[in-house]
Amino acid sequence: MKNKLHELNKQKKPLFVTVYDQLYKLIMDGTFPPDSQLPTEPELAKIFGVSRMTLRHALALLQEDGLVKNIHGKGNFITYFHHNESMDGLEKLGNPLYKCYTKTIDDIELTFRIDLVTDYAMQVLNQEMTAVVALERWYKSNDKIVAFAFTMMPIEAVSKLNLDLQNEKQLLEMLEEKIYELANSSTIEIKRSHSVNTPSSLKYQLFHGEECDLILESIYISDKYPVIYNKYYIPVEFSQIRIKTSK
Repeated sequence: MKNKLHELNKQKKPLFVTVYDQLYKLIMDGTFPPDSQLPTEPELAKIFGVSRMTLRHALALLQEDGLVKNIHGKGNFITYFHHNESMDGLEKLGNPLYKCYTKTIDDIELTFRIDLVTDYAMQVLNQEMTAVVALERWYKSNDKIVAFAFTMMPIEAVSKLNLDLQNEKQLLEMLEEKIYELANSSTIEIKRSHSVNTPSSLKYQLFHGEECDLILESIYISDKYPVIYNKYYIPVEFSQIRIKTSK
């Protein structure tokens, strides 16, 4: 493979583009499979016979393509992006966590409490309420916390949705799936965060200074006001945000 890589220097296109093209091919043909870690930057620069700056330009293009993700302090990793071309993106109504999380979630821990109405709740739910149901979902993979969701809904929505707050299975089914079947629309805002910022006392520590993608979601059954407001926190290590567009 090294001989082929060194021959690239003879081509006329910019060197960083040449390196990008070859790395792209190696990723797409499975030489560097999804979720694997690329060699270190000094090792890659030596293989290609280029400077670290040239290599970083090539890696930046691959990161823009969504094929490579840099995790601070760990290195560059191949994502699942090129194996998910048929998956729906955030443009289709449905749980955004599963559209953006790149690995498998095998367990969800759910807790809830009843809160007084705050200015924050009034702002995001945009309606009169007597109380607010605050729910926390901890997403796990191999017993490790890998994502977190904070949900608010008016206490009045409990009866409207025929929910039993003591029935954890029913609550999870509603939050994870059924609410998207009942809804007619949703709005989504995407931000970047360094910490979980919710009006709650967190049971677990999800982040240790790493960045996470924050998805703010308002779900509407009627057009007047959201029935549920979600905040999904996904560590950038496992996040792949994708939107499909067409005419």
